[in-house]
Amino acid sequence: MNADMIGTLATLVGAKLKAQGAMLATAESCTGGWVAQAVTAIAGSSDWFERGFVTYSNEAKEEMLGVAAGTLAAHGAVSEQTAREMAAGALAHSRAQVAVAVTGIAGPSGGSPEKPVGTVCFAWGLKEGTHSAETRRFNGDRESVRHQSVIVALQGVLDLLDG
Repeated sequence: MNADMIGTLATLVGAKLKAQGAMLATAESCTGGWVAQAVTAIAGSSDWFERGFVTYSNEAKEEMLGVAAGTLAAHGAVSEQTAREMAAGALAHSRAQVAVAVTGIAGPSGGSPEKPVGTVCFAWGLKEGTHSAETRRFNGDRESVRHQSVIVALQGVLDLLDG
């Protein structure tokens, strides 16, 4: 998994979005905007990238994306429930038709027995309501966890667009 893979995936995401006349919004926590950076590194991305939300704190997730305080209290910031609400919020607070959300524990600290370092939750959504979510556990240091997360996020967008 190298930087070229991220560029290749971002290029494919852009081509599919453009072909479908759709725009993408990102909602990111542990990746700190890396997914948005990857897609905006592609020339012509203004045709298919609408906006990105970097919501690192719980307050930002609530204020910018409308994640429910109850969801955060019951499930935590690193949960598929929160990721789903982040993706839904990105769609609700943008003009995009497609959204991806990423929230996790990149480390080196912050993990727990239930959610160890390397736990990352993803969600993908379409404006018309199709949503999916999954949790992955990655090995490696902080940079590696974040890098792997960007790849999974972009691959998930491709999978969603492929139906």
